[in-house]
Amino acid sequence: MPKLFFFRAGIMIAFSAGLSLIAAPVLASCEGCLCPGDPCNLCPLPAMENDPPKANEPEICARIRARVPPTSAQPGSNEYFPSLDQSIAVCVNEGGDVIRNRLRNNPEFPSRYYCKPPAVIKKQ
Repeated sequence: MPKLFFFRAGIMIAFSAGLSLIAAPVLASCEGCLCPGDPCNLCPLPAMENDPPKANEPEICARIRARVPPTSAQPGSNEYFPSLDQSIAVCVNEGGDVIRNRLRNNPEFPSRYYCKPPAVIKKQ
């Protein structure tokens, strides 16, 4: 009986180590805006009342908040969609890009949609 237990435990440890070796390069080579640390400085659409603005919030996010008041409506409710539509329109009109978050299980990016601020071209 103990031999079987240790055999199964060894198999499980080897299997989990193998999975972590496969997943490590995927996490390390994250590309795009929905990566840890928020490299694109995204703003959630629509802004929610219970989420305060970030300290380094881009100007476009502040303009979206000024034009479309933050909502307390839950995603999927009838009150949520007009706010989402207006936020998307303001983002696009201000030169931003809308990014859809298909993997909503990330605690750093809980919203379904984000506004990516326009790229600033520095003149040299």
